[in-house]
Amino acid sequence: MTATTELRRVLTFRDLVLYYSVTGFSLRWIATAAAAGPSSLVIWIVAALGFFVPLVFTVLELSSRYPEEGGIYVWSKRAFGPFAAFISGWCYWGSNLPYFPGLLYFAAANALFMGGPAWQAWTTNSVYFIAVATAGLAIAVTMNVVGLDIGKWLHNVGSIGVMTAYVILLVLPLWALLRHSIAHYEPIPWQAPQPSLFSLAIFGQMTVGALSGFEYVAIMAGECRNPARTIGRSVVISAPIIALMFILGTSSVLTFVGTQPINVIGPIPQTMRLAFGAAGWIAPLAISLLLMRAIASASLIFTGLTRLPMTAGWDNLVPPWFARLHPRRQTPVNSILFVTALVMALILLSMMGVREQEASQLLGAASIALYAITYVVLFALPLLGSRAVRNALPVWAKVAALAGLISSAVSLVIGVYPIVDVTSRGEYAPKISAVVVVSNIAGVLIYHVGRRRAASPRAASAPAEVA
Repeated sequence: MTATTELRRVLTFRDLVLYYSVTGFSLRWIATAAAAGPSSLVIWIVAALGFFVPLVFTVLELSSRYPEEGGIYVWSKRAFGPFAAFISGWCYWGSNLPYFPGLLYFAAANALFMGGPAWQAWTTNSVYFIAVATAGLAIAVTMNVVGLDIGKWLHNVGSIGVMTAYVILLVLPLWALLRHSIAHYEPIPWQAPQPSLFSLAIFGQMTVGALSGFEYVAIMAGECRNPARTIGRSVVISAPIIALMFILGTSSVLTFVGTQPINVIGPIPQTMRLAFGAAGWIAPLAISLLLMRAIASASLIFTGLTRLPMTAGWDNLVPPWFARLHPRRQTPVNSILFVTALVMALILLSMMGVREQEASQLLGAASIALYAITYVVLFALPLLGSRAVRNALPVWAKVAALAGLISSAVSLVIGVYPIVDVTSRGEYAPKISAVVVVSNIAGVLIYHVGRRRAASPRAASAPAEVA
């Protein structure tokens, strides 16, 4: 037996389809697209062809050929060796680390729309956002300690919640037309985007930010039933649904918000309030469904954050302490405790001296930059990986990977451009760049320390199985 066989295979095909609805469809990115106005449809299509479709094809091939716990970490190790595997896994882990508190800030901002204008004064209260983020972290920790056999039900309920909220959002313009509260609705607006850094920044965030995540479930392949088959099937079912949800959801937001300023972390509640008014009961219901999704997504993101250190522990690149499993629940409790401490530190630091929208945007931009590095590695696998990996993949997968590689590189470079008003534009780009540079330097140092540890006589004599 290896350490992988000790994990519980509790995730079914149904669970994976619902997982992609939670991780793949984030309503916060609809606000990013809506900020571009009617030209967002063209940007969605370009992003889908240049990144979304290549990502789906690449994940289908790699997950079916290498269905092992760790996902992109394992794929990179087969294609480029242990160093590239660790750095890609490190960047992937680092990208989701700041994304986690950003997602909780998104939930906190959405919750304020339930109380109407009276609650909006809390949007500048840092204590409120920290308290909500801490509560969400506590839920995620609990679900991960008890195990995915129980925690998956939170994820599934959140997926059903976001799908229900989406149906409400989709029918809003039709309902408004019947009530004559709006005069026009264009479900698929068509307008060419203006050539500018802003449009390019929107494209960058809509690719790596919005149309990403299909490789995420592969991190937990060792906890899936028949992962070689179920992961690919769930991707095929989920991908077109998510793409359609993004496009039509953006149209609904633009129909009601129009030329008004868009709240980048509360676009759907803002739309609900504009459509139903302060007295409508459907708006608070839909917002509560979005909160369910946010908490479920946070829990799932947290799961991936804890599994990557565990797989690195199996390779002795980090101390084996990270790979030790709970004797009864078979969950990586030490890795969970470590990630909890880091996330809590990020929650406290990210709100220092900035507004909540800028805090969310700063965390999101840092996440996207690290995410883009990971995707550069992912799409390079079919093109520049080892001969065994390249020969195993068909030509069409390599063509798709080239398009994805170009889109990922563009997203990486343009990620330092802010799409919301920030305290200082001169400080915004250096903050993000510093996060990327420092995190990668730390990753290289940790890798070399881990390699020396793995090569030591003590590590060589240690048993392979982790209890």
